Amino acid sequence: MSAGENEVTIYHNPRCSKSRQTLALLEEQGIKPTIVEYLKMPPAPEEIASILTLLGKEPRELMRRKEAAYAENSLEDAALDNTALIKAMHDNPVLIERPIVLANGKAAVGRPPEDVLKILS
Repeated sequence: MSAGENEVTIYHNPRCSKSRQTLALLEEQGIKPTIVEYLKMPPAPEEIASILTLLGKEPRELMRRKEAAYAENSLEDAALDNTALIKAMHDNPVLIERPIVLANGKAAVGRPPEDVLKILS
């Protein structure tokens, strides 16, 4: 799921305050984004790889390393390649940092929420 020319997509967790704040910020800008509740509908590995490319980040930079799933799946193992890490993010979407906003062929993590404003124009 990628954002088209004028489409804005947010990978959202309604239980996360930063995610709710980012969604509210988008709405204050007059934007009605496509909302992907990624815990219910995890992005495909290809989508995660594409988001990482747009962010200019490596998989671990987008992972919530304090989540139990990180330790349970031994994801700190330096021998794991990007494909294995991305698969782990797909299989355990709680590991994905949130929220992620896609707009104008760019991506931003809403931490802080204002960081998404730079990709809106």
